[in-house]
Formats: sequence, C-alpha cells, structure tokens
Amino acid sequence: MLLMIVKMSAIVMLYVCLTYFLWSRYRDKTLRTGDRVLLGVIYGIMAVLSTHFGVNYSQMMLNVRDLGPMSAGLFFDPVSGIIAGLIGGIERYIVGTYFGIGSFTRIACSVSTCLAGFLSAFLTIYIFKRKKPSAVYAFFMGAAIEVFHMYVVFVTHRSDMRMALHVVKTCALPMIIFSGIGLALSSLVIRYTEGGFHNIFKRRPVEEVPVSQRFQLWLFAVTAIVLSLNFGLNYHLQTNSALQGAKEDLSSAAIDITESYQNIMKRDGHVSFMSNHVGQKGSFFIYNEKTNSAAGIASYGMNKDELIRLTDEHNSGEFFETDVFGSEGLCLETAMYDGSKLLVWLPNTEIYELRDIQSYETLLSDLLLFTVLYILIAMLVQTIVVNNLDLINKSLNKITGGDLDETVNVYESSEFASLSDDINQTVVALKGYIDAAEKRIEQELLLAHTIQDSALPKNFDFNHTGFEIYATMNPAKEVGGDFYDFFFTDIDRLALVIADVAGKGIPAALFMMRSKTAIRSLAETGKEPADVLERVNNELCRGNEADMFVTVWMGIIDLKSGDITCVNAGHEYPVIKRANGDYELFKDKHGLPLGAMENMKYSEYSIHLDPGDSIYLYTDGVPEAININEEQYGTDRMLQALNSCRDMHLKELLPAVKKDIDDFAGEADQFDDTTMLSLNYFG
Repeated sequence: MLLMIVKMSAIVMLYVCLTYFLWSRYRDKTLRTGDRVLLGVIYGIMAVLSTHFGVNYSQMMLNVRDLGPMSAGLFFDPVSGIIAGLIGGIERYIVGTYFGIGSFTRIACSVSTCLAGFLSAFLTIYIFKRKKPSAVYAFFMGAAIEVFHMYVVFVTHRSDMRMALHVVKTCALPMIIFSGIGLALSSLVIRYTEGGFHNIFKRRPVEEVPVSQRFQLWLFAVTAIVLSLNFGLNYHLQTNSALQGAKEDLSSAAIDITESYQNIMKRDGHVSFMSNHVGQKGSFFIYNEKTNSAAGIASYGMNKDELIRLTDEHNSGEFFETDVFGSEGLCLETAMYDGSKLLVWLPNTEIYELRDIQSYETLLSDLLLFTVLYILIAMLVQTIVVNNLDLINKSLNKITGGDLDETVNVYESSEFASLSDDINQTVVALKGYIDAAEKRIEQELLLAHTIQDSALPKNFDFNHTGFEIYATMNPAKEVGGDFYDFFFTDIDRLALVIADVAGKGIPAALFMMRSKTAIRSLAETGKEPADVLERVNNELCRGNEADMFVTVWMGIIDLKSGDITCVNAGHEYPVIKRANGDYELFKDKHGLPLGAMENMKYSEYSIHLDPGDSIYLYTDGVPEAININEEQYGTDRMLQALNSCRDMHLKELLPAVKKDIDDFAGEADQFDDTTMLSLNYFG
C-alpha cells in the first residue's frame, strides 16, 4: 500500500506541476480559440497517459484520468475541459474494446471521463461564474467525479456484481482521495500565484462571512449527518437480514445433508463421498465419535483434529462464528440420528456479499444525489436570495453615497418586494427631511452671509483728499474666513487690515468675527500694530480647542507723511505701485499666524508712500486659484493683471482683477475666499 501511495502521489504532483506551468504561461493572456484547443489537447493527452501508466494495486490499475478534463475546465476554460474529456474518454473506450486494456470497466471509465469535461464546463460557467474554485470546492469536485465513476461500474455490470464489487472495493477510496487532492493542490497553487491564498482553517469574523457560504456550510453539515445516519441504519438492517438469511441457509443445508447421510448409510453402511453443497463457498464436516470416522474432510483439505475439537465445544443447534476453513464464517452444529455430529459453515464473504454490494451502491448513489442536490440548492440560493441581496446592496451603496434618486427594484418575492418598498419609502422621507433641512440651512447661511457682509466696511467715500480706498470680499461658500478692515485710529492715522482664517464655512466665519473685533478694538486705543497683534494673538490662543489660526497683515498709515507702520503675521506679501510705475511685490518679514502660539513677538517695519503711490493687499485665494488643469493663478499673473489695469479707478481695478482670476479658473470651482484691499495715496 505504501508503494501505491507514493506512486499515486507522484502522478498527482505531475498534474499539479503541469497546471502551475500552464497557468504561469496563460494567466495574463486572453485565451483565444487556439489556446483553448491546445490546453484541451494537452490535458486530454494527460488523461490518455493515465490510462496506460496507472498504478498496479491488488491486481487492479489505479489512475487519476479524470484530473485532466477537470483541471482544464475548472482552471482554464470550459471548452478546454470538454475537449480533454472527449479525448480521454474516447481513447479509453477504444483501447478497452479493441485492445483489451481494462475491458471490464471500459464503459464506466469512458462515460466518467467524458462527463468530467462537461461537468467542469457546467461548474465553471454556472456555479463558479468563471472564477477559480477554492481548494475545498476543488477537492469535492474531484472526489465527486470519481464517485460517479465507481457508481457507473455497478450500473454497467449488473450481470457480474461480484466482480464489480471487487473493482469498487479496490479502486474507489484511493482514486476518490487522490483525484480530490490533485484538484485541491492545483487550486492552492493557482491562488498562491495570484496572491489570493488564505488559511481556510482560520476562523473569520461572522460579519465577513457571506450568507451563501454559511448556508452552504450548514447545508453540507446537515445533509452529511442525515445521509450518514440513513446509511448506518440501512447497513445495520442489511447486516441483520444477511445474518438471518445465512442461518436459514445453514439450517436448510443441514437438513439436506442429514437426509443424504441417512440414505447413504442405509444403502451402503458407510459414507465414502457426499456431494452436498453449502451455498457457493461453504462446506460441511461429519464426525462419528464411536467409529472415529469423518466425512467431508477429503474434499476440502480440512484439519480433522481442529474440526473435532469444534464439535466437542459446541452443542447441537448452536450457531457460532469462527475461522474454520481459512476465513471467518458462520457455523451450525447439528446432531444426527446415529450420534454423528454435523458442522455446516458459510464464509462471511458470501454471507455479506449482497449487503456489501447494496451498501456500496447505496453509498455511491447517495453521494451523487447529495452532490447534485447541493449544487442545485446552492444555485437556487444564489439566484433567489444572494443575487437579489447583491442588487439591494448595490442600490443601497448608491443611496448612502448620496444618490437619492436611486430606487430599489427587487420584486421577485413578497419579502424582497416589501423590503424594496420600505427602502424606497425611507429614501423619499429622507429626501423630504433633507430638502427641509437644506432650506433651513440655506436661510441661516444667507442670514450669516448678510451679517458677515454687514460687518465689513462698505463706505469707501471718505471726506478726505489724501487717499482713496476700495475693497472686495468673495467667499468660496456662503460665509468665509477672510476679512478686511480700515478705520481711523487718529485724525491722520488710518489702519489697514487684511486677514485670512485657516478653513472655510461657519467655523472660519466665527473665528474671523472674533479676530476682526479684537484687532479693531485694540487698534482704536492708539496702540502700534506689533503690540496689537501680540495682544490679539494671546487672546485668540485662549480657548482655541479647535486649533484655528489667522494670517494677518496690518498697517497704520500716517496720511501726512505717507509712512506706513506694518506687521505681517504669516500673510501674503503686499504689492506696492510707485507713481507712474508698475505693481511689484514687497517681500516683507513674516511672523507666525495669530492663534498658533502664545506670547509671540512681532516685528514692525515701514513702507513709505509718495503722492501717487498705491498699496494692494490680498489673501491667498488670489494667487492660489486653480483651473481645471490644476494650475495655480500665481503672483505673476496677479501682477500682470494689476499692471494691465493700473490706470483704472480702484472700483474698476479690483473687479477687473477678479474677472481675470475667474477667466483663468474657467469651469473650476472657487475653492478659497478671494479678498482684496487697495489704497491710492495722494499726500
């Protein structure tokens, strides 16, 4: 047996290596017709070789011929599996019919090999949906085709069931196991190559197990238990029936032998020969203790002393099991009219032969029935339950992704129809709530926009001949985090502020209002810009759990001298235009934004404006505006736009720059607030 296991393992590994080699070659290719035919021929040749180079075991030739078409169909293409099955099956029938190789089982072998090709095609298309089966499924598919193979042996040999039983007893277990192992190993190799290998014995969380897999597991377990109990009960009943039949046969044989013995003794006075038969392979022994004579010994070569001992140990009419004639059997001892003792025997192989035939046939048919029912029920569950659940989940994913116009249309049963209607009604109600909430939020944001807009100074017409000023603020959302401000701190001192809060929307707007109010309140007390920002920074750092910050440029211009005392807290560079000159960046020194770190010190610097000079301030929404190609507007384009409109009035200049930004961005959405402030100094 060990030699058989080694040889069968070697043949199986040959199949696995071939599958790995071919899979490595074709895994990234789309199979053409020629490729499918070639693969079918290769595996068909492997099936043919299995016929001629099988493993000799107990005068039987073991093979794994059906691995060829099953491997071709399950792992490559259905057409390849059919071709391989036809090649292997037809060749097996030809050599069995015309060359006498395995002629007894030629029909069963041919049918099973051909069916293996068609079965692999069916499984690939309708069960596995052209995906590679797992190792567990592959094992059971390989085992199932060999179960069918053995069952067909019984079906096609009704006239010689004894020989069919011998074939099945010898070949069934090794061929079923090794065919299953071959397909399972091939599946593992392919999945490992694809990177999809996982430990099938590792317990996964319940939420990760598909409902179809759980159903199939329970279906397998329950069906296997029911079939096992049914088989065990039938086996027990058949054993009792066979034993009772054997006792009746022994009793009838004992009566016949006794009558023959009496006739011979009356006629001849002694027994020289008796031709009575006990079943097909049974025997008998007659011993007369008075005359020390025996009958039946010469015909069967029995050990006379051992048989005499048995007659002494047992009583007349007693049935007992013992190894009498070289094999286990059932004996009956009977006392004859002249005091002789009759021992009648039947071997267990004959007693239980019919039971074994029926049991094997029942077991194989039950396994086939189980396989068919398992596949059909799995298909029904997949079609009726799992596919509809997938459709519902697909629609739900769209709905949860924001597509509230999606509807669930699964009405193949009352349960799914009710579920679809409930989901659709929930979505309709949800859309109503969302619409109401959007309208409420829209009104609230409109009010917030109005409040924020009213907080920014809009009176640009000062009764002052020394300057003109103008500013714009365009938030990316309804409310923004940018702000500008200008106000007098003294009769000839004008404060200019532009700032950008990190973030957008309501949180940025609230932080913006807090920052604006704090800066203006401190600046109006007459403090210098650096002192103002230092105090505001510490105030903003307190209670800043959201870690928000704001970049600020602040300057106070002396309208008499044109000197501006400035501080830059992480904001964009200001832009200066000299009289009759171009707009140019003034690269000043930056400090940290306000709210980033407490107790920061800020450095002041000065800018001097002569009559006719201008200063232009902006937030990062201007240079960082992007178009659909994700290109930034940049400071170079900003300066170009300013210089092309430098002779315009400020109320025309800033909108012109905004229009140039919008033209550059095109269809791209405005992603940040855009704020600009400009002052012309006249002296």
